[in-house]
Amino acid sequence: MTTRPTSGPRVPPRWFVRSAWIAHRALYSGSGGRIGLRPATPERWGMLRLLTVGRQSGQERRAILAYFEDGNDLVLMSMNGWSEGATGWSLNLRAHPEATVELADGARRPVRARFTEGEERERLWARWSTYDKDLDGFATRRSDTPVIVLEPRASG
Repeated sequence: MTTRPTSGPRVPPRWFVRSAWIAHRALYSGSGGRIGLRPATPERWGMLRLLTVGRQSGQERRAILAYFEDGNDLVLMSMNGWSEGATGWSLNLRAHPEATVELADGARRPVRARFTEGEERERLWARWSTYDKDLDGFATRRSDTPVIVLEPRASG
């Protein structure tokens, strides 16, 4: 049996989180991509669509994720709705780091994923904390929350 933390920010039940993800993807698809993404600003994180290659299937996989910009890089956090375990998209990026992102303005960018460590991870985590004051409390629900940098790469 898994023990859940009794303190810290409240997390909705897993069925609700998964339903919200499904509804978000349906809204994005149903609107032809006009609804569901937003640009990152200094005051709030944005939403992008990540296209990866499935590590087992070799097929294209898609996920809508929160991000912020760090210079030319895009920064993601693999949190799985604050449940334990790695996200499928992050496992795909470990196996196949080259991916594509779609941004709110319709731009598609080829990127290469890099999992952060040490001081860089701490710096980027601190930046995430400016968007979410409860970040450290939520993070206590997981053994690890990877912070991933998507670096621009040349098309081709």
